[in-house]
Amino acid sequence: MSFMNKAGTKATLVLKPGREKSLLRLHPWVFSGAIAMVKGEPQSGETVAVRASDGRFLAWAACSPSSQIRAKVWSFIEQEVPHEALLRERVKRAVARRGNFPGNVTTNAMRLVHAEADGLPGLIADRYDDVLVVQITSAGAERWRDVLVDALYVASGCRQIYERSDADVRALEGLPARVGSLVGAPPDGPVIIGEHGLKYRVDIVAGQKTGFFLDQRDNRALVGELARDRDVLNCFCYTGGFTLSALHGGARSVMSVDSSGAALELARGNVALNGLEHGLEHGLDTARAEWVDADVFRHLRELRTQGRNFDLIVLDPPKFAPTSKDVERAARGYKDINLNALKLLRPGGLLATFSCSSGVSADLFQKIVAGAGADAEMSCSIVRRFFAAADHPVLLEFPEGEYLKGLLLQRN
Repeated sequence: MSFMNKAGTKATLVLKPGREKSLLRLHPWVFSGAIAMVKGEPQSGETVAVRASDGRFLAWAACSPSSQIRAKVWSFIEQEVPHEALLRERVKRAVARRGNFPGNVTTNAMRLVHAEADGLPGLIADRYDDVLVVQITSAGAERWRDVLVDALYVASGCRQIYERSDADVRALEGLPARVGSLVGAPPDGPVIIGEHGLKYRVDIVAGQKTGFFLDQRDNRALVGELARDRDVLNCFCYTGGFTLSALHGGARSVMSVDSSGAALELARGNVALNGLEHGLEHGLDTARAEWVDADVFRHLRELRTQGRNFDLIVLDPPKFAPTSKDVERAARGYKDINLNALKLLRPGGLLATFSCSSGVSADLFQKIVAGAGADAEMSCSIVRRFFAAADHPVLLEFPEGEYLKGLLLQRN
């Protein structure tokens, strides 16, 4: 059976012998090194058939000639050729799934589409109240952008859609950055969201990722529960997510450190937004918050020199390893901050340490942290493992999707 793809061609990627195994296990990526031959001249984002060396059909995928990930799979079913109705249905289904996810009653901000996990590789859609922020990171999603954006508008009911397709990964796909309003007027300021009884101002235009780290929602709540009567150190605090949670949970004090003055200003504003001076019954005591504009690596060492100690430390750094080639450098960075943080922990103290680097697996991250503990000559127990919130699901057959991982350690 022969099918025309969206561009009206019949381009095919033929794999080398034995390289079909990952696709047979439903892994959605095809790397350039697995390809023996390209039939036709597929353009960026064009749908191609992927076949084994013996001619067996394996998948329909979007071709990305500029990337080492040469194709990302739309469907493993030969009769399910990617087309507009199929993609619209996937968007609709993804949004509907979030209606039944845990936590949706405690927030008005949620990830509605999570790329491969929703059968839509390269498409991220985050809802902040009535504003939807879209990030398109693959050639295939870029080719279908108009259909996908319209489907999101219909399924989400949001009155505004803003694009933040400025992630570095677009360059790997041969795509330029794109930022701006897609539906409605551009935001005239931060969007206010609610989460677990707290309010946050989210800068969707200039903030990191799509403006806020929605994946840490459940982990922020847990840190809040652990913070009562503790002195807390929040490193790489960004706009204060863990800071607000700790204060809300009854922390004795919270020192928040970040190298971005703009992020610290927004964090201060978020604490004030929930502060006692606003007349809130359970408002945050802003006097318990200390803000430090500094490089975290350097400041951790300075705190050790000062003889400071804490009961609870949060390490939530930015992505140290965007790709596998950055892993060695990232490992050094993770070990450095974890070693110095452990040295600042009081006996019985807790360290909540995270990695959002997709190139660093959960196993490798634990080994790095264990190495830091050994060098610090400190015994710790793993109390809990951290993951992304439920609106960021992970496909069993696509472990690379589990980018956020973390450990809650207690000093013995």
